Amino acid sequence: MAENHQLKLANEFVQFTDRNIFLTGKAGTGKTTFLHNLRKNCPKRTVVVAPTGVAAINAGGATIHSFFQLPFGPYIPGQDRGRSASAMRIRGEKINLIKSIDLLVIDEISMVRSDTLDHIDEVLRRYRDRTKPFGGVQLLMIGDLHQLSPVVKDDEWSLLKDHYSNPYFFSSKALQESYPIAIELKHIYRQSDDLFIGLLNKVRENNIDLEVLNALNQRYIENFNPDEDEGYITLTSHNYSANQINDEKLGKIKVKSHVFKADISGDFPEFSYPNAENLELKVGAQVMFVKNDSSRDKFYYNGKIGKITRIEDDVIWVKCPQDLNEIYVRKAEWQNVKYELNPATKEIEEKQVGSFIQYPLRTAWAITIHKSQGLTFDKAIIDANAAFAHGQVYVALSRCRSFEGMVLRTPLTFNSIKTDGVVAHYTKEAENNTPNSEQLQQAKAFFQQGLLYELFDFKDIKGTLFQCKRIAEDYHQVISVGFLDNVNEVRENAEKTIYAISESYKKHLNVQLQQNQLPEDNGDLQERVKKACRYFVDKIDEVIIAGMDKVSFEADNKAVKESMSEVLNKLKKEVFIKRSVLKNSLEGFETLSYIKCRANAEIDFINLEKVQVTTRKETKVAAGIKHPELYKTIKSWRDDLAADNNVPVYMILPQKALTELVNKLPSNFAELESIKGIGKAKIKQFGAEILGMVTEYCEKRNISQTPLQLLVKVNKPEKVDTKQMSLNAFIDGKTVEEIAMERGLTASTIENHLIHFIGTGELDIHRFVEKDKASQIQAYVEEYKPISTTQTKEALGDDISYNEIRAVMKYLTYQEYLS
Repeated sequence: MAENHQLKLANEFVQFTDRNIFLTGKAGTGKTTFLHNLRKNCPKRTVVVAPTGVAAINAGGATIHSFFQLPFGPYIPGQDRGRSASAMRIRGEKINLIKSIDLLVIDEISMVRSDTLDHIDEVLRRYRDRTKPFGGVQLLMIGDLHQLSPVVKDDEWSLLKDHYSNPYFFSSKALQESYPIAIELKHIYRQSDDLFIGLLNKVRENNIDLEVLNALNQRYIENFNPDEDEGYITLTSHNYSANQINDEKLGKIKVKSHVFKADISGDFPEFSYPNAENLELKVGAQVMFVKNDSSRDKFYYNGKIGKITRIEDDVIWVKCPQDLNEIYVRKAEWQNVKYELNPATKEIEEKQVGSFIQYPLRTAWAITIHKSQGLTFDKAIIDANAAFAHGQVYVALSRCRSFEGMVLRTPLTFNSIKTDGVVAHYTKEAENNTPNSEQLQQAKAFFQQGLLYELFDFKDIKGTLFQCKRIAEDYHQVISVGFLDNVNEVRENAEKTIYAISESYKKHLNVQLQQNQLPEDNGDLQERVKKACRYFVDKIDEVIIAGMDKVSFEADNKAVKESMSEVLNKLKKEVFIKRSVLKNSLEGFETLSYIKCRANAEIDFINLEKVQVTTRKETKVAAGIKHPELYKTIKSWRDDLAADNNVPVYMILPQKALTELVNKLPSNFAELESIKGIGKAKIKQFGAEILGMVTEYCEKRNISQTPLQLLVKVNKPEKVDTKQMSLNAFIDGKTVEEIAMERGLTASTIENHLIHFIGTGELDIHRFVEKDKASQIQAYVEEYKPISTTQTKEALGDDISYNEIRAVMKYLTYQEYLS
């Protein structure tokens, strides 16, 4: 296997490039063995999935639908229902797992439909890079298109045919966008007879003529009835035929019947059972092993045929024709695994969630062609004239180790050998375009180049800082003084010292990358990378981290505060990840190290945030505060009082009033009342307490408080309730956009006004949010209890806005209050 050129090429493409790969090959060429070796040796974080439960168990992975939480039924590209249904099923831990995948292996790809692959693409893009096919995850698709085909019902195809030319995976829009390569394994390990191999190839390639048909039909033996000891198994097209043969044969054995019940624990769905739950066997029954022997002795393998000679206690004895001795068989365990992300090691780990323990045997006078896929038989009777699906005859014939070990129950006809011309054409094209070593070198270089450009790209940080600026501008009236100015200062400094330098550096990088050498092996380039990494780490620390540390954000409006907190947290994450990968390359760039560091940084940030949330207690001081200690004292008093009375903090003391109060240091009630936002009612409630804190602070520091006569008082007209104006206009039938235009405000501001009245019960939720959307949001919130609107937004997708989520949250809070 080590000297196999195609296997070596496939392994290099998987490990050292980001190309999507279709690994194919005739039956018996070692595709399954390649997968098992890859699982042991690949340094990339790998998840293995398969289209059916049994295929997933055999591959040691999960089913496609369970891993990606896909609903069953056709997926129409861009359809809301599919996106929303899958989004609502995916929780935080699975999202983190999806974000950390480097390599997604899809086994038995021939059975995967094109729309299913596009649905996988939609899920991966949602939680990873939206601009790249499959979110930037590398795909390894393993299978043989000339074997079992995807199942698509007529009514489903009527919905899909306008979007896809055929149901096969290679028609996936996302896959076509990624320009996958195909590598075909050539060396056949199952058969050694050149004549038989040649006939199988003719069937596989739909190159059947009368000469080929006559050669195959030499193995038709009329009324063939072998002796039971010869160990023949019949391969049939339909389940009922196989069951009928097995039941009749078992019934003819006039000895005691033994029924063995499987031990099933944990999560092991019935459709994934690898054997019968209640297994009926008798001494004298022909059986087939349905699992490889996991012991060192390797007495049996999946597909080996034998006869039961004894059943004693918990041991079944089986004699196989080719063996001198009996095999003693005990119960074996199949495991159902799920993937989890280990927060400590940052690795994707397989976790056993269920087990199925049963004897690895089943009656085997007959088996369906579908269940025989992947098996090898020394002697088989092929009953495939009623084959109903493309590739069934090829699967059946290719299960046989030799031409002489195969017997046809009925002669084959041209009609019974069905091979899809679309598949034959695609396979031929793929074979003619097999990548060579030069293309492999180019793919390695391209992969490394892309990672280097990514290393020195700061667009995510730049975009997030712009979001901070935009929110601060929209709500400057209700946020802390000086915050917007500080954000603009950070943006301007970053533009000059980080973004502009980065763009200039990438131009020089582009020149060096044109050299005919892998970036990892380019000594001059590596020296430049080291210096650039040191420069950008220092500038991130100096300009962004230190600059944003000067800023403390406060706002009376809960929705604004929540929106800004989410954006600031996103900025912290982007900075943390970028700084981590830059530091990782201070001693030089290395591909696999970079990939691992990037994924680890995402997880490290999540864990760091969890720690900081539990330890973050200090009251931060907003920008523009002249007396920070007094600010902390009064803010803590206000926040505690609001919490005790279960009211928003602005109902105790608005943020603007708090800032003005701390800066002016009023000494009496008149001076206190001059501060905007502190009226007679608040003075009556809290005036003495506030003045006491101010006076105590000033006395301790020997500070003179502001004389009343120096205060400039301006008579202003009575303040109009701006939120009420928005509500009145909305009830009168005007749209949010019309109200915003008339009042010179942003649409988001008007929406926040209306959300306020949803929370008081004065505005019907369904006048603001469509019923279907409101129900969808409510269902998600009630089932998953998200910790933030961002989590809900990520789950539900772009069709639902943050303000629609907040409106439903306000509504639910109001309903809870009423109850």
